[in-house]
Amino acid sequence: MQKTSLIIATVAIFGLAGCLDNDTERAVAGAGAGLVASELLGTDQTGSMLAGAAAGVFCDDAGVRACQ
Repeated sequence: MQKTSLIIATVAIFGLAGCLDNDTERAVAGAGAGLVASELLGTDQTGSMLAGAAAGVFCDDAGVRACQ
């Protein structure tokens, strides 16, 4: 049951990422998604949050359509 809630939260965070206007907002959403992913995967929370934040900051530079 808990994993289902985390999966729904992750999908919601990634879905909202396209509505964010700047790198800071995308970094915060990415960090949140990284935290949820770390709970699902059982990995290091800090590293996952940093990776998520970096992905949020650079997703528009990488040409991801949802981030532009």
